[in-house]
Amino acid sequence: MQRITVESVQICDRTLTLNRDQHHYLTRVLRLRGGDRFVAMDGSGRWWETELVQREDGQWQGNLLQVLDLNRELPVRVTLLAGLPKGQGFDEVVRQTTELGVSRIIPVVSDRTLLNPSPNKLQRWQRIATEAAEQSERQWVPPIEEPLSFAGAIDAVADSRAYLCVARGEVPHLQTQLQQPLNFPPPDTEEIAIAIGPEGGWTPEEVQQARQAHWQLVSLGRRVLRAITAPTVALTMIAAHYESHDP
Repeated sequence: MQRITVESVQICDRTLTLNRDQHHYLTRVLRLRGGDRFVAMDGSGRWWETELVQREDGQWQGNLLQVLDLNRELPVRVTLLAGLPKGQGFDEVVRQTTELGVSRIIPVVSDRTLLNPSPNKLQRWQRIATEAAEQSERQWVPPIEEPLSFAGAIDAVADSRAYLCVARGEVPHLQTQLQQPLNFPPPDTEEIAIAIGPEGGWTPEEVQQARQAHWQLVSLGRRVLRAITAPTVALTMIAAHYESHDP
């Protein structure tokens, strides 16, 4: 069944009030008719099998038939802190890491960041995250938070196990660090933060800040990856590790 993301305020007494865009998508794009079913998800963990119904006044609504008990989420919460790349590259970062299971995304305005995003950019990225969550059948839509300085980003994940990815230097591989017993507590208590720099990477001053905050410096391999490739690689490693251990 097709999936749409709705707001919790649209649901009352097992009835879903459709907004104009949702109505257009279901009836014009998907060409659903009365009695057809789709999945409504609120982006916060709940899914419902829903029947499309036309009211007496001609308007369309959804009747929530049953809660769907599904689990598509990672057994670990992952916050991505990403130095903003130039151009439209962050669109792909949001889309691909959402598909891989990221829990939230914090854009970072680092010393080498060239992009200064507008509120319209944030709205666009949140829309991309919503579409990616629908496509990958996730229960949760990761929030795209307001951009932070590097120091602010460190404070935002103070309670997480934090990794700073660097392209050069003698540092352990992320996969090696994930395999350490210390890095594999019970999934329901685990939160990971993974930081990826912009073009040119993190500055020495930012690396030192991370060290002082007890972040672990890690590598993603021998090759130097693009700023829009590295987040996908990092999330893939984290997802593969924790899902292979998830009972």
